[in-house]
Amino acid sequence: MELESINIEAAGQFQQQHFLQSSFWASFKEKHNWKALRFSSNNPEYFECSVLIRSFFIPILGEISLAYIPMGIDLKETSKIKNNFNDYSNLVKDFSKSLKKNLPTKTICIRFDLPVDLYTLEDRKIYITNLKKMGFKKIKDNIQPPDTVLLNLSLSEEELLEKMKSKWRYNIRLAQKKGVEIHQGSSNDIDIFYDLYKTTAIRDGIAIHSKDYYKDLLIKSETCNNDCNPKISLYIATYENKPLAAIITLFSPRESVYLYGASSNENRNLMPAYLLQWTAICDAKKYGSKYYDFYGMPPTDDEKHPMHGLYRFKTGFGGTIVHRPGTIDIPLSFLYYIYAFAEKIRNFWFKKIKKLLRKK
Repeated sequence: MELESINIEAAGQFQQQHFLQSSFWASFKEKHNWKALRFSSNNPEYFECSVLIRSFFIPILGEISLAYIPMGIDLKETSKIKNNFNDYSNLVKDFSKSLKKNLPTKTICIRFDLPVDLYTLEDRKIYITNLKKMGFKKIKDNIQPPDTVLLNLSLSEEELLEKMKSKWRYNIRLAQKKGVEIHQGSSNDIDIFYDLYKTTAIRDGIAIHSKDYYKDLLIKSETCNNDCNPKISLYIATYENKPLAAIITLFSPRESVYLYGASSNENRNLMPAYLLQWTAICDAKKYGSKYYDFYGMPPTDDEKHPMHGLYRFKTGFGGTIVHRPGTIDIPLSFLYYIYAFAEKIRNFWFKKIKKLLRKK
């Protein structure tokens, strides 16, 4: 496979790609310790691919790098390869072989979040089993959320409301009736969002980026005049001028995505989160996106899952549940296996031990 290097800022004509494969996202990540590369190929059909490189120093091993391809390789909807497992998997492997010579010398692996939508857990299990047979390594802690809900925005607002659970329609109207107000903020309102997000992180035991990360994302969208780039918006719900909840969304011609959500511990009975989502969904429809992606939830309706409430909230809007394969690796060096072991220990510390310490 022959790859052609593309300038990041000049790329992006292939608009149907997932937002994580856009030149907008690549240039944003370059401001946060990643190096962004972009390639195209005409074999067996045309596609563009954004590749993020992260380099770091590990004692004894020295400096090593990891190549990350979020939601790639993303092919056009009309592609005959896209829905054929063998053809698509071979394309990913061939691309990886061609990409290797363009990466730093000590690149330990190429990491993918494959943009494959599956509709049952059994189908995902079979898909992952077949990937392993082809030499891919499935990692336990996914980078991008593999389970989500997609809302079809070709439906009218009345049809969207009808497909929701009745309690969700009731909660939207309750928030409106009680006087919850929604307005769009800007990067100047980042303190409002981040204060709410810190409250959410403590309550739910989740990790968040620094404040500058979210502010930079908003600023990048505000200073971009290219209509092809995604639009980033901050929605804030208030009651009597007091912030109750906020979300950050991304709108593009292909999709709109609920990226981040934050809420106060107070006045939750006013249901601000429901009205926030409904406002964003209506705006996404007006923008012209094909669907609204709620972007991340538990895989099943398991009441014992710590994020069970998130599953109920997102599925209640009436969309289609999707299960993606999650994060997979193609090892390039024996150093990968040392790194993978260290990564497991690190994730165990942050996701298990630190959570227990916070509860105490």
